[in-house]
Amino acid sequence: MTVEIDKAGPKDAPPPRAPETIKAIPVRHYGRWVAAVVVIAFLASVVYAFSQGKVNWGAIPDNFFDSQILTGVGKTAWITIAAMALGVVLGIILAVMRLSKNPVTAAIAWGYIWFFRGTPVYVQLLLWFNLGLIFDYINLGPIYQDEWSDFMTPFLAALLGLGLNEAAYMAEICRAGIQAVDEGQTEAAHALGMSHARTLRRIVLPQAMRVIVPPTGNEFINMLKTTSLVIAVQYFDLLQAAQEIGQTSGAAAEMLFLAAAWYLILTSVLSVGQYYLERYYARGSSRSLPMTPLQRIRVNLFSFSNRSAGGVGSS
Repeated sequence: MTVEIDKAGPKDAPPPRAPETIKAIPVRHYGRWVAAVVVIAFLASVVYAFSQGKVNWGAIPDNFFDSQILTGVGKTAWITIAAMALGVVLGIILAVMRLSKNPVTAAIAWGYIWFFRGTPVYVQLLLWFNLGLIFDYINLGPIYQDEWSDFMTPFLAALLGLGLNEAAYMAEICRAGIQAVDEGQTEAAHALGMSHARTLRRIVLPQAMRVIVPPTGNEFINMLKTTSLVIAVQYFDLLQAAQEIGQTSGAAAEMLFLAAAWYLILTSVLSVGQYYLERYYARGSSRSLPMTPLQRIRVNLFSFSNRSAGGVGSS
C-alpha cells in the first residue's frame, strides 16, 4: 500500500504571524531637566542684574570701531604672531637639545625650561623692561652698540617676555610630539643612509605634527590673551586702548566689555583656524575625517529639504 503525502502541507494551517514591533521606552532623566532649569535661572538672574546696573551699553557700539581700538587690535595680533613664532622656533631647538645625547646641551635646555616655566610671565616682562637699571649700554662688538634705553623698546620687551616664556612650553610640547613617533621610523631612515638632521626634518617632525598641532593651537589662543599683560612694559595694545578711551569718556567698565568682545572675536577666529589645521594633520591617522561644521549644515539642509519634498508629494 502506498501513502501519498501532500507536499503543499495542510490547507487549514494558519499563516505565520509577523513578529511584534518592540516599543522602546526611553529612560527619563529628571536630573537633566532640573540642571537645565537651574542653569537657565542663573543666566537669567545674571542678565537681569546687568540690565539693572548703571551700564552705558550705547558706548560699546559707538567705540567698537574706534581708530584707537583698531590700532590696539592690530598691535595685539602682531605681538601675538611675533611672540608665538619666536616661541615655536626656539621651542623646537630646545626640544632637540633636550633629546640630544650631549649632556651639556641637554642640561642647558633643561635649565632654560626650568627657569622660564617656573617664573611668572608678568615678572619676566618687568625684568626685561627694567634691565636698563642694571646696564647702561648694550655692546655686541662690531655687530651692534647702543644705549640700553634705546635698544629695549616696549615692543622688544614684550616680544622677549612673551616669546622666551612660550619657548619653554613649546619645547615640552615638541619633545612629547617627537617621542610619540615610533623609533622604528628613525632606524629605517638611518638604514637608508639619511643623516640625523635630515631624518628629523623629513621623517620625524612631519609625523610628530599630529601630536604637536593641537596643544600649539591652544598655546596660540592663550598667547593672544596673555598679551594683555604687555601694558606693564608700556606697549600699546587692545587693553591699553580700551582703558585710555574709558578714562576720557568716563565709560571705563563699558570699554572693558568692548575689549572682552574683541578678544572673543580674535580667539574665535583662531579656534576655526586650529580646527582646520588639526583636520589637515589628522589625514594620516584617520581613514575617514569627520565632517566639518559647514558640511554638517549642508547635509542637514539637504535631508530637511528631501523630507519636506516627500511630505508635499505624499499629501
